[in-house]
Amino acid sequence: MRYNRSKSLWCVRRKLYKLRAKGVKIPEPKPEFIIKPIGGEKNGGTRKVYLRKEKKLYATEGSSRRKRAPKKKVVIDYSRYLRKTITPGTVLIMLAGKHRGKRVVFLKQLANTGLLLVNGPYKINGCPLRRVNQNYVIATSTKLDISSVKIPEHLNDAYFRRQRPPKKPKKDEEEIFETKKQGYVLTEQRKKDQVEMDKQIISIIRKHPEKKIMLQYLRAMFYLRNHMYPHQMKF
Repeated sequence: MRYNRSKSLWCVRRKLYKLRAKGVKIPEPKPEFIIKPIGGEKNGGTRKVYLRKEKKLYATEGSSRRKRAPKKKVVIDYSRYLRKTITPGTVLIMLAGKHRGKRVVFLKQLANTGLLLVNGPYKINGCPLRRVNQNYVIATSTKLDISSVKIPEHLNDAYFRRQRPPKKPKKDEEEIFETKKQGYVLTEQRKKDQVEMDKQIISIIRKHPEKKIMLQYLRAMFYLRNHMYPHQMKF
């Protein structure tokens, strides 16, 4: 198909048969050159004169200018996908990051980025409210009924995005060694939201018929021992 340049093939590719069916006049292709007669016995009698002048000089090296890359889609434009095994209240096992190996409760999927909003709760296993990619979690068959949990609307992607400090002017050599990097400090709003979400989830765990086992299950870390194969395990 790639090297066959027959007339019938190009008619099919250009869908010219649709124009013929409707009775539309097919535009004739414009000629590339005109044949003009010339004088002289040994000049051949005719010459091809191209209607569009071709380049006479060609660059031996590529241009140094960088070509503009096509505009990438904004993250918001992509459709969000959620695995069927992950539903609100499902207990997930974290596989990466600072809290890997911990079991957390899935609350909801964030609209903009599609990340999962999870909570330890922090009072049980030390995992706070945070965003997680669903590629780095294992969905278990354990589930809590969190239909009564009220998740604040301000818990979105902008809420978890860290604000960069403003750029400071350049300092002298002496001041560089004196300054220290400022660590991340939790805001009062985030502390308040964490306490509120912990209260709601812990109250649901206490109503569970096997609350002692559920508390131990959420506190326990997940890790593999000898002769334990993830593809043979049922979570």
